[in-house]
Amino acid sequence: MYQRRDFLKQAALTGTGLLLSPLFSFSGSQNEKVVLGVVGTNSRGFYLAKMFAQLPGVEVGYICDVDENVLSRTITEMEKLTGKKPKGFKDVRKLLEEKDLDAIAIAAPDHWHAPATLMALKAGKHVYVEKPCSHNPAEGEILVAAAAKYNKLVQMGNQRRSFPRVVEAMQALKEGVIGRVYFAKGWYSNARREIGVGKTVPVPSHLDYELWQGPAPRMPYKDNLIHYNWHWFWNWGTGEALNNGTHEIDVMRWGLGVEYPTKVVSAGGRFAFKDDWETPDTQTITFEFPNNTAMLWEGRSCNDYDEMRSGRGVIFYGEKGTMVIPGGDDYKIYELGNKLKQEVKTNIQQADATNTMGMGEKLDSLHLVNFINAIRGTDKLTAPITEGHKSTLLPQLGNISYRTGRTLKCDPANGKIENDADAMKLWSRTYEKGWEMKL
Repeated sequence: MYQRRDFLKQAALTGTGLLLSPLFSFSGSQNEKVVLGVVGTNSRGFYLAKMFAQLPGVEVGYICDVDENVLSRTITEMEKLTGKKPKGFKDVRKLLEEKDLDAIAIAAPDHWHAPATLMALKAGKHVYVEKPCSHNPAEGEILVAAAAKYNKLVQMGNQRRSFPRVVEAMQALKEGVIGRVYFAKGWYSNARREIGVGKTVPVPSHLDYELWQGPAPRMPYKDNLIHYNWHWFWNWGTGEALNNGTHEIDVMRWGLGVEYPTKVVSAGGRFAFKDDWETPDTQTITFEFPNNTAMLWEGRSCNDYDEMRSGRGVIFYGEKGTMVIPGGDDYKIYELGNKLKQEVKTNIQQADATNTMGMGEKLDSLHLVNFINAIRGTDKLTAPITEGHKSTLLPQLGNISYRTGRTLKCDPANGKIENDADAMKLWSRTYEKGWEMKL
């Protein structure tokens, strides 16, 4: 278990060749391990486990998954990668009893993000939680309070907060490179296919569906739900707005210098197919803020036309020009009249906006390095839960507007919905008995 020391040791990240740039600075002694457990490793979680395991001084000592096949496969692959076999768990509550565990990384389904984070904080562990940090606004508020109460670090996986050129771009906006920035637009596109009409079937023997549902109210197992399509059901998922939109909304909020909105309106629907998909496959969310700015997010889950030659990205509009950040770590600045003023490209790697796992290992690992350095006490989190909650809350408000069919008026001090009791019913959720979140 890592013990803080009075000295710092700088080391370039090498490992298996994952990180080669001198931009990747790792603080602390590599001889003293930070021990991690990774929770939910079917896809993104396995990707995170591999990246964490290749960081100097980091050991992925534990893997947790409710699917025996996924658990076994992950343990086997991690042993091949590191030469050491991690210990496996099915239940995160049992994992958190391990004394040498410093932190967990959570990539389980959305309905598990906040409950597992709270459990870890209570157990004295730091947390790296994938976006969205919560299934609903109330959970995000609880996590902010819990991180403070238990004095542990919680980093959300909005990794653009650690991209060097994006950080540079945000500073340029702050310094007035395009004048006062007053509007931003973000987008995400994909070509997802229909999920059909699920049949109620017996749960596969290798899956603990009871534990998979965990905090969520019980619903029958269907053959079109696991491992991915749960994203499109309100009981477990949060739709494309939080599955992917959280990233762009976070960058837009950062660039505009805003926290909570005064007004939120959303429109959309399940337009592409007729199936079990509940959340919108096409959606727009518009936000207005008290500093006389606004932003718009557009999601197209089933049409992958590349706007600005990228499947995702952000545009900032200012009094003197425009900034375009097409998904990764590059950006362009245009003067009024559409004249290109400056083009800045990352010197790490070209981001892959079509990669469902992330923007590429070299870029994504910067965020993990920041988390590990923060555990060592040598760096500050670039995306602490206080910021992660705000950027998760915004698309949650968008979904509430969509589901109620109403424009939301919000308190700019905390984002709470004003004068709409029905909308506020969606601020929190009903939990399966015994799984309620309590500080």
